[in-house]
Amino acid sequence: MGSNSSRIGDLPKNEYLKKLSGTESVSENDPFWNQLLSFSFPAPTSSHINLCGILIFEKNFTLMFSLFIFENNPRTGNLGALIKVFLSRTKELKLSAECQNHIFIWQTHNALFIICCLLKVFICEMSEEELQLHFTYEEKSPGSYSKSCSDSEDLLEELLCCLMQLITDIPLLDITYEISVEAVSTMVVFLSCQLFHKEVLRQSISHKYLMRGRCLPYTSKLVKTLLYNFIRQEKPPPPGTHVLPQQSDGGGLLYGLASGVATGLWTVFTLGGVGSKVAAASELSSPLANQSLLLLLVLANLTDAADAPNPYRQAIMSFKNTQDSSPFPSSIPHAFQINFNSLYMALCEQQTSDQATLLLYTLLHQNSNIRTYMLARTDMENLVLPILEILYHVEERNSHHVYMALIILLILTEDDGFNRSIHEVMLKNITWYSERVLTEISLGSLLILVVIRTIQYNMTRTRDKYLHTNCLAALANMSAQFRSLHQYAAQRIVSLFSLLSKKHNKVLEQATQSLRGSLSSNDVPLPDYAQDLNVIEEVIRMMLEIINSCLTNSLHHNPNLVYALLYKRDLFEQFRTHPSFQDIMQNIDLVITFFSSRLLQAGAELSVERVLEIIKQGVVALPKDRLKKFPELKFKYVEEEQPEEFFIPYVWSLVYNSAVGLYWNPQDIQLFTMDSD
Repeated sequence: MGSNSSRIGDLPKNEYLKKLSGTESVSENDPFWNQLLSFSFPAPTSSHINLCGILIFEKNFTLMFSLFIFENNPRTGNLGALIKVFLSRTKELKLSAECQNHIFIWQTHNALFIICCLLKVFICEMSEEELQLHFTYEEKSPGSYSKSCSDSEDLLEELLCCLMQLITDIPLLDITYEISVEAVSTMVVFLSCQLFHKEVLRQSISHKYLMRGRCLPYTSKLVKTLLYNFIRQEKPPPPGTHVLPQQSDGGGLLYGLASGVATGLWTVFTLGGVGSKVAAASELSSPLANQSLLLLLVLANLTDAADAPNPYRQAIMSFKNTQDSSPFPSSIPHAFQINFNSLYMALCEQQTSDQATLLLYTLLHQNSNIRTYMLARTDMENLVLPILEILYHVEERNSHHVYMALIILLILTEDDGFNRSIHEVMLKNITWYSERVLTEISLGSLLILVVIRTIQYNMTRTRDKYLHTNCLAALANMSAQFRSLHQYAAQRIVSLFSLLSKKHNKVLEQATQSLRGSLSSNDVPLPDYAQDLNVIEEVIRMMLEIINSCLTNSLHHNPNLVYALLYKRDLFEQFRTHPSFQDIMQNIDLVITFFSSRLLQAGAELSVERVLEIIKQGVVALPKDRLKKFPELKFKYVEEEQPEEFFIPYVWSLVYNSAVGLYWNPQDIQLFTMDSD
């Protein structure tokens, strides 16, 4: 970089950065830009740096550019000049990629990198109105500009359009990989103003530029490209793949390239805080796929504009399979096609991350084409098993990830075909299920086991009613289609009921004692045991309805459940005459009484095999008309009102924790608390 400042603390002494941030206006045609942009640094996708060093860099960089932001740039217009240099270069980027012009692409990347760093500081330090003053201007005289209402040049809109073109049009090669990542990252940074507001932004510069005007025509192409970046999971080129030749005179465009000073400075400049990130702690195999997915989720969760729906969400809702030749309705403005098989495989493979699970939820919930395709797959276990593993390791996952996994199951269980097919898929040796060795079990029985385990975990730890409701809704949706339940799954259903029964008795006893105590003292506030009792009784009723639904619709397919009910028949005795459960207990009581009678007739000391044989014979003899019919249990997932209040903070927490090469000071974050999931 032509400077002797090799340490992070010496950043303010760097001559080129001092000139950029100083009081002197630099023309876009000045040779200075070639000198500034001729630095070399390891890609942020392949290196890590000490967090302490990052914090020192952030402090020094912010201090260095504070005058530039608030005083110098409004007079010099150097940010605008830098952006113009970048914009002029991008016009030749595609040709440079085809011609393998490494140097030109490398310098263009560096220009974008500096813009991204500056934009991040600008957005953090000022309001959107102030930010626009730096991008919307009319040249008045050399070295000065002011905002103009007419004949003005809106560089921010031009920059965004250029970034969208770069992401969608530049071929992905080894030499273009890093600039592609940087373009996606810069768009994320542009949208990051949401991080510095507690309230969800509903009218922002994001809406102004991305939902209308010159950016709008790129909507579907951008969404399609980001999806394919996620699907392909392209790895970055190995370090040193493209070592640029050093000129013999050491000058010109490559000035300072081989300088250890440059490497030291720009390594810090680039990494920006990944040392503090969860995702970056283990090397990401595809930074482009990761950044693309995060940007896609941010775009999909932008709130609708006042006069138009979010076009990125519309594009996600409407795209079709490449094998679907039917025409798009004229009412769909942002339609495109994706290879559904490739997308399905990528989703199956990537479910260990929050963002991939959130994408799966988004597609299943919002795109009926995707949902229909997935439900028709004959290898659904490849998708369901990773989701079950998320729920199984609930202790290690954040609550939002668990919610998304659970809602995905709920959406899938809305389909009867899914509920039937999962009992036909046999699995062997589920290694991650440690409570019991499962040498062979159906996908349906495993799903039941994991959901029941989640309920039990929730009862003892988090006590989240929302989690309970969705778990029980998924079981209820499946209950009429229960087939050949594994004996352990049948046992766990009855064990959960046993746990609920004990909980009910305990709260009932506490309520009774509390009532007695209140008669002798009017000063002590009473716990709300009535509310607790109502909640438990709601859950108990739901469990009885699930058992009843299975017995009514598929008794002959589930001898193991009948066996488990008979083994624990005393559990149900207290609920036979309970006014909240009398109706739903009729069928369960009838089944228990009928099969108990047949076992008595068979004599004592019966083996498990003999009991199951008697049950199978009894199923044929039990008159079906004796079982009372109840309305079918069916629950449908519906998003809460104003879902953006949940999803926007969640998406940005994922960006904060998982974006490669982007760092924000946690003290500046307003949208979510730093200790939240």
